[in-house]
Amino acid sequence: MSDEEHNIHDFDIALICEYFSSMDRQGPGSPEATIKALSFIDNINEKSNIVDLGCGTGGQTMVLAQNTPGNITAIDLFPGFIDKLNDNVQKLNLQSRVKGVIGSMDKLDFQLNELDLIWSEGAIYNIGFEKGMNYWNEFLKKGGYVAVTEASWFTEERPKEIFDFWNKQYPEIDTIPNKIAQMQKAGYVVMASFILPETCWIDNFFVPGITAQKIFLDKYKGNKSAEEFVKYEKHEAELYNKYKEYYGYVFYIGKKL
Repeated sequence: MSDEEHNIHDFDIALICEYFSSMDRQGPGSPEATIKALSFIDNINEKSNIVDLGCGTGGQTMVLAQNTPGNITAIDLFPGFIDKLNDNVQKLNLQSRVKGVIGSMDKLDFQLNELDLIWSEGAIYNIGFEKGMNYWNEFLKKGGYVAVTEASWFTEERPKEIFDFWNKQYPEIDTIPNKIAQMQKAGYVVMASFILPETCWIDNFFVPGITAQKIFLDKYKGNKSAEEFVKYEKHEAELYNKYKEYYGYVFYIGKKL
């Protein structure tokens, strides 16, 4: 039974990977937000070592490469994402500075105090914000930076429907002041935090998702797993439109002490 369940789980993950690989972004964000976050980071040069964790197909990786002179290693668990990222690296002629590799953000293959910048948009939730901030700190040089986007509450109180949804999906969601306190406790000076605008969710994620969902369902017609996943994606978009004043993604930029 356990082997059968494992195979089903692997198949579902493959479906999800295929769905998101058809989109330029695997989560809310924008080139403008990436560049704005970069504006709070100093001392990146041609010798700087940059890592983009949970990079997906590399939408933000390409923006980083085009706006920094450093060497970038982009890491994701899913081979399909990395294949697409590396294809884009070749198309943009960035292969001398950028490479995508398969790996896990909680098992980094770097030396301690080796990295100048750790980047992660919409992905730190995979291991948890607090764990990620503490673990990644070990690999940053003194004065190195971390920059992540993280789901956060904008208010101290929120309606039960959206609270229950996020508490089930990501219990570590918290308010902006509490996230900042976690960063400080992990050994960072918080250089900046800012809320991603609604366009990062609607125009750059949910709207492209409508086309992706149609193609996906046409291909996997009758596949219950695929249908349930698309149903979840639609529900998430509906909840955001209904409750977007209560939560969203926040960019947090910290400097290692």
